Amino acid sequence: MALDRDTVLGLLKQIDDPVSGSDIVAAGVMRALNVGDAGDVRFVLEIDPKRAKDYEAVQAAAETALKQAGAAKVSVVMTGPTSTPEAPPDLKPRRAAEPQGPQKIPGVDRILAIASGKGGVGKSTVSANLACALAQQGRRVGLLDADVYGPSQPRMLGVSGRPASPDGKTILPLRNHGVTLMSIGLLTNEGQAVVWRGPMLMGALQQMMTQVQWGALDVLIVDLPPGTGDVQMTLAQKAHVDGAVIVSTPQDVALLDARKGIDMFQQLKVPIVGMIENMSTHICSNCGHEEHVFGHGGVAAEAEKLGVPLLAEVPLHLDIRLASDGGAPIVVSQPDSAQAKAFQDIASKLVSEGAA
Repeated sequence: MALDRDTVLGLLKQIDDPVSGSDIVAAGVMRALNVGDAGDVRFVLEIDPKRAKDYEAVQAAAETALKQAGAAKVSVVMTGPTSTPEAPPDLKPRRAAEPQGPQKIPGVDRILAIASGKGGVGKSTVSANLACALAQQGRRVGLLDADVYGPSQPRMLGVSGRPASPDGKTILPLRNHGVTLMSIGLLTNEGQAVVWRGPMLMGALQQMMTQVQWGALDVLIVDLPPGTGDVQMTLAQKAHVDGAVIVSTPQDVALLDARKGIDMFQQLKVPIVGMIENMSTHICSNCGHEEHVFGHGGVAAEAEKLGVPLLAEVPLHLDIRLASDGGAPIVVSQPDSAQAKAFQDIASKLVSEGAA
């Protein structure tokens, strides 16, 4: 007749435990009892490995008692308990911990963002001329064209060709007029649309910031796209931005959006170092009549309200547009002109204030 579980337990309770003085069932050293239908009995003696010799007699006594009672087969295994449960294997790929918070770009002393609330106010023209004006004053200047959907800096700086990559990771930027330039426009064909969602956009910006070999720069000017979106947030969250310059035209519609841009930078803890009123006035080339096509003084009033400097009132002039379209900003093509002087004065103010 095959043994049942209760009978087996009764027999094992008659075997003394050499350590505790009680039986092996009460002492808890007998574990994982299995009684098969065919009369096979298996269990484990979980013991201190140092007392294995003492338990050899217990193992033999248990096997003898169970076989005499009719067990067809008896298997008693001695094992030692593990002090801590084995941790499951880590199947996640190992990678270096990513730095938290805004980080300095290696070799770059300062980052200055040029921003606007809306498009069409001449922010990229200001960025290109300011970069060249700073380079003329002896500063080591880089220009990052972060307007991924509408990159215009390659045309304005007269730069063409594709950046090289010696190792498939590091990007070598191009250079002209004393300014080191990186733009998504250098990586796409002219007229080719960049159709990307937010994550791709943010990834491209991070690559242009951290994988470009900028070298040693006094200031990296970042030409931001209009608005308050992914690019602005990514820049402020990933890189340590030292300041922002807000560009606006004088009319109320532009100022409404400029205020939103200012509020965004305040939320992102980026200081506003000044405002620029672009297209401030137009002087007729034939009769010399001065006319404020878009109004006048709105940016100055906003700057005073915020307690930030008004860096310049840049005129609306055909030569500024022609120079930018021709690949040599006005400060390069006509450095002695009144139009160039407006940008040169901005550069001087930013240098004297330690912002560039």
